[in-house]
Formats: sequence, C-alpha cells, structure tokens
Amino acid sequence: MKTLTWLLIAWLTTPAFAAVDLVRVDKSENRMYLLEGDVVVREYHVAFGANPQGHKVQEGDERTPEGRYTLDYRKEDSAFYRAMHVSYPNAADVANAGQLGVSPGGFIMVHGQRNWLGWLAPITQRFNWTNGCIALTNTEMDEFMALVEVGTPIDIAW
Repeated sequence: MKTLTWLLIAWLTTPAFAAVDLVRVDKSENRMYLLEGDVVVREYHVAFGANPQGHKVQEGDERTPEGRYTLDYRKEDSAFYRAMHVSYPNAADVANAGQLGVSPGGFIMVHGQRNWLGWLAPITQRFNWTNGCIALTNTEMDEFMALVEVGTPIDIAW
C-alpha cells in the first residue's frame, strides 16, 4: 500500500508533460536529483559503497564510478529490490583498468534494499553499504522506476 501511495503522489505532483531527462548524483552529499531541464523533479538521500570518494577504478574497490553514463536497462530479478543498470564501464574505464592490469568491475546499479530487508532502510540508508551501487529505499525505488526511463543519462560526481 505504501508503494501505491508514493506512486500516486508522484503522479499527482508531477506535471503530465514532465519527463526526467537527467539523473544527477552528488556523492559528496549522498544526494540524487531527478531533473527535467534545470528543474529538480525529485531529490533523494542515497547510499554508496564503503569507499565512495574517487572514481571507480577496479572491481572490489567499493567505489561508485564518476562521470556521465546511461541508465541502460531495468532489472527486476536481483538480490535487491528493483534495479536500473548504470552503463559502467565505458571504453575509457576499460582502457584505464587495462593499463593498471586490473578488471574494471561492472554491474553498477541504482537499486533498492536487499531483498527481504527493506524494513531496515531507516538504518541502512544512514551508511554507505553497497559495493559501489547507488541505493534508495524500496518506496523511493518504485518512484524512481516510475519517473526515469531507460536511456536517461546519469551524471555522477564527487
């Protein structure tokens, strides 16, 4: 019922012509902004990996990549409540990791809470707990999925 309430709020408070055309993530503030042009449509507190400062360089570094990527597909069957994939690594990320002799990693997602543990969000969202993904509460993830289309660019910066 809570999810339906958020979806109803999103529908009632977002103009019919509103289309999120950019997702901006500020890692230094643990914030995510959904934008239509220069207008912030929604704002969320988000959690990252345990080592959030700096660009993701290799698998296992617990960092979220920085730069412009694309939200390129939805995933409804993961260990986390709903997800949308970030197009990391790009060609530059692969080349950089190759020069260092490491794997760039991948499978970076915007996702909800670990399955069956959504009730812990008031605690977990106070900490950077992912392996480099961007985490929302499950209710926020429902709203995110309703407002953000596949193909939307995502800018991630410190």
